[in-house]
Amino acid sequence: MIAKLLTVEQQVHSQSTRRILLIEDNDVNRMLLSDYLRYCRYSVQSLPGASNFFRTIDKFKPELILLDLKLPDVDGYSLLEQIQQKPDLSKIPVIVVSAFAFKADQERAMRLGACRYFVKPVNLTNLILAIEEELAGLQL
Repeated sequence: MIAKLLTVEQQVHSQSTRRILLIEDNDVNRMLLSDYLRYCRYSVQSLPGASNFFRTIDKFKPELILLDLKLPDVDGYSLLEQIQQKPDLSKIPVIVVSAFAFKADQERAMRLGACRYFVKPVNLTNLILAIEEELAGLQL
């Protein structure tokens, strides 16, 4: 497991900095995930909610979005719908990282445009692999 994680981190470290927007309302989760992503050499912008979401996208130009579904100011599903309604944003892969563990939640998020779905607590190795796969798909 450690060797696998090191291999993934070595691959990530060798690539240029990619931009990830993290929307997570829990301060501790947001800090830990942001720190880990930065350790893996991603450029990370994080938000505790969706109030500055579109302004942040315009300025930061993320290549991938990590989205929690339970946010204080908007339902994450609504945010997924709004993203899909904007052609320039609908191309950005959205990976949901949520405590909602029911299959119906996952199916709904995927139907609304999420490309992956992880249930908290998230396996960081699997998350980084998914991020890398999605970002690699953008380069094709």
